[in-house]
Amino acid sequence: MINFSLLISSSEVEGPGGLFDINATLPLVAIQFILLMVLLNVILYSPLLTIIEERKEYVLSNLAEASEKLAQAKELNAQYEQDLETARKAAQLEIANSQNFHKKILDIQLDISQKTIDIFIAAISKDVEKNRQVILKHIFDPYAVNGPTAEHPLQNLCYEMEEKLSL
Repeated sequence: MINFSLLISSSEVEGPGGLFDINATLPLVAIQFILLMVLLNVILYSPLLTIIEERKEYVLSNLAEASEKLAQAKELNAQYEQDLETARKAAQLEIANSQNFHKKILDIQLDISQKTIDIFIAAISKDVEKNRQVILKHIFDPYAVNGPTAEHPLQNLCYEMEEKLSL
């Protein structure tokens, strides 16, 4: 094994040129550093900054375009909602008009039907009244229709009913 303490003690420099010795190498290192910075700036940083700037402009233009399209979409949405509301109102008005029209037609048909039924009932009532008068005339005056010698069947029925009730 190597003795590290021996190595450290043997590496010590005696005299000038220690750790912070300033000689001709310091300006040379500074010039190399500045040259490297200029070279890196020209070769690497400038194109990289240009690409970053182009990307930034691309993103900003896309954001502006997207916000413009969003505004157009909101405007179209508002217009379509307004058109939809107008169409709904028109449809409701059309439905109401149609209902009123059909109600009027139904009322007219009901009136016609009622008049027809009234006429029919009046004719039946007239016929029933006529028949009633004829029947009553036969009941109370049996000789008026069949003559004085014939007996009316209703009168016979009435006599039979009287006999049964008197028992």
